[in-house]
Amino acid sequence: MTVLLHLCCGPCAIFPLSTLRAQGYAVQGYFYNPNIHPFREFRQRIAALEELARNRNLPVEYEREYGIRDYLRAVVFHEEERCPLCYAMRLEATAKKAVALGAEGFSTTLLYSRYQRHETIRALGEELAEKYGIHFLYEDFRVGWQEGIDASIEMGLYRQPYCGCIYSEQERYDKKFKKTREEESK
Repeated sequence: MTVLLHLCCGPCAIFPLSTLRAQGYAVQGYFYNPNIHPFREFRQRIAALEELARNRNLPVEYEREYGIRDYLRAVVFHEEERCPLCYAMRLEATAKKAVALGAEGFSTTLLYSRYQRHETIRALGEELAEKYGIHFLYEDFRVGWQEGIDASIEMGLYRQPYCGCIYSEQERYDKKFKKTREEESK
């Protein structure tokens, strides 16, 4: 089975790629991440992924257009639901691309992250699979979290400290904002 694997970055691709290949899947990568901000971060993630792709002989389709406007149009005034909206944007693009490329299934490296909402991703993936007539391959790649980190450090890949969106970046640096959000969620 050929699987189109949505790739958010190089380090997050390491464990899912090796797992899928070990299971006998032919894997092709797809980089589509309009959420990444700033532009320099977007370029750094592409560069790290290109390095990984060369190192692991992974064919990758890259969407190199900086899509921040599309992302912001989708999430502004919906910030509390930005993650599901972002997942939907990226997974739908991946499902469409998988069909166009003739892949039998699709998946995402978002399933590698401890910080992403797996049940939401799974539900969206399954919904899109039905919509586009293609298989969504759910696998909980979090079991290889440390293995992927260690391998990316060993390779010297650029490792990002946040998911990539402008809101995540604010939460990472703005302690007052983070404290206010924590109090509001109680």
